[in-house]
Amino acid sequence: MPGKKLKVTLVRSLIGLSPRQEATARALGLRRIRQTAVHADTPGIRGMIARVVHCVQVKETDEA
Repeated sequence: MPGKKLKVTLVRSLIGLSPRQEATARALGLRRIRQTAVHADTPGIRGMIARVVHCVQVKETDEA
């Protein structure tokens, strides 16, 4: 579905994560708790979210 987006919000600190998980969260644009980033719903982004699913909250949206 074109235009489908994912709102990804960091809900848990990056402290204590493996370096790979921390790098993934930062690549998603998340640096502070309660910071939100909007990304296109692609398999690559879904894979990144899967690596840090225990630290983020994800909502699907159709807005830009």
